[in-house]
Amino acid sequence: MIKVEGISKKFKLYHSPAYRLKEIIFRQQYHKDFTALDTISFEVGAGKTLGIIGQNGAGKSTLLKILSGIVIPDSGTIQIDGKVTGLLELGTGFNTEMTGLENIYMNGTLIGMSKDEIDRKKQAIIDFSELGEFINEPIKTYSSGMTMRLAFSIAIHADPTCFLVDEALSVGDAYFQQKCMRKIQDFRASGGSIIFVSHDMNAVKTLCDTAILLDNGRIIDYGEPKEVVDFYQNMMLKKMHQGEVEVNVKKGKNDSSQNNKNSYRSGISTNQVEVLSVNIFDKSNQEINYIESGDFVNVVSKILSFATLDDPHYGIIIRDKFGSEVYGASTESLSLITAPQYKGEIVTAIFSLYLPLSPGEYTICIGVANGACDFGIFEEYCLFIQDIAIIKIIQKHGKSRFGGLVNLNAKMDILKDNDKVNND
Repeated sequence: MIKVEGISKKFKLYHSPAYRLKEIIFRQQYHKDFTALDTISFEVGAGKTLGIIGQNGAGKSTLLKILSGIVIPDSGTIQIDGKVTGLLELGTGFNTEMTGLENIYMNGTLIGMSKDEIDRKKQAIIDFSELGEFINEPIKTYSSGMTMRLAFSIAIHADPTCFLVDEALSVGDAYFQQKCMRKIQDFRASGGSIIFVSHDMNAVKTLCDTAILLDNGRIIDYGEPKEVVDFYQNMMLKKMHQGEVEVNVKKGKNDSSQNNKNSYRSGISTNQVEVLSVNIFDKSNQEINYIESGDFVNVVSKILSFATLDDPHYGIIIRDKFGSEVYGASTESLSLITAPQYKGEIVTAIFSLYLPLSPGEYTICIGVANGACDFGIFEEYCLFIQDIAIIKIIQKHGKSRFGGLVNLNAKMDILKDNDKVNND
């Protein structure tokens, strides 16, 4: 278990190294204080994973360095039951002039392993890293992926109670990333605690039990990963907005149980437009809330404008139960030219599509923007409502089952060669 209470950290920023010397000699302040972390508090229980998200410079890496003991906080307390290891900035704790084998002993010692323990686990570390003969080569000859393999292997074999994972894991190839994630899942299943820092929002939503959002060194949101990620994405849309009308961020419980009210849902709005309703119809124009996998649907939304939009665009996103985007499209991405939507006018946006998805529940998000710049980029983000409607997909009767998310309608033939091979 990890318990963090009131952690704060400031750094002194100097205009140049000379100012640091001048401060010592003249005993005057020649620096600016930068608050990297400001009274951070959270807990991570045994067998739980905490996701940490935020923009670059929000304080994520500083927090991990404090938890790993690399940086000392100015104030606050940290309670950790057991050993902490992890994968932080690539190459941390390595000497590039030493071989991989020598770095196993050095790095292992730094994270609290005894020589006898390293001797016992040395071969297992080498085998997991799959570096082969390169283990006897200097680290400076390694690629970033090879360095990550060794760093992860050492850290996970140190038998920690808490494992820290930063973006360094992303430099590995897809095969080894999957191998690492399986090892991390096994570690969590055995009761280990994990703190996971990532810019991959889908990974945070699927892997983490809770999440925190850092901004300028402070926690601005803490809770269910899906809701924290949604709030973060709302904040990013607000920052991308170039219009004169202010964007309001709405943080609410995403709930699709009602189809005609959106004031409580998570999303953003400039209050220039309002979604009056979202309904789903089948090919017979009957309103539905479930379909068989592969069937056709019309998603119909009615949108009222309180201001004139010169270049309006309407979009839809379909998300799975974890909140991961399955499909997204807009009038801009479909190369549709739209007429201005005038003040007081109601527009009906109809998205017609087939849904060859695996059985389960999916949610629908609706967006309205003005002024297209590029694919998925607009000048003004007028409205985005998350999970405004829900549709359930069931197995199509009489059709074969499939794995994964999308039915690719595979066909298969088994052919036998007419000529037999003579083995005599």
